Amino acid sequence: MARYSSFRRPQKKVCLFCKDKIVADYKEIDLLRKFITEQGKMLPRRATGNCARHQRTLAIAIKRAREIGLLPYVAK
Repeated sequence: MARYSSFRRPQKKVCLFCKDKIVADYKEIDLLRKFITEQGKMLPRRATGNCARHQRTLAIAIKRAREIGLLPYVAK
């Protein structure tokens, strides 16, 4: 029997906004679409790898884009 298991922890995801010094803006629809599902829901931090600060700014940007009509609230 093997002494150590072959289980490896997955690498920790790095915040895209911290790494590339990007600012989440409601007008950048292509960037915002990376962080929502096909149904139009926001992806959680554990799925995107964002830090808490940038997840909050991303949520605000997505909500503003929805309010203006750039992003849908739900997918068709």
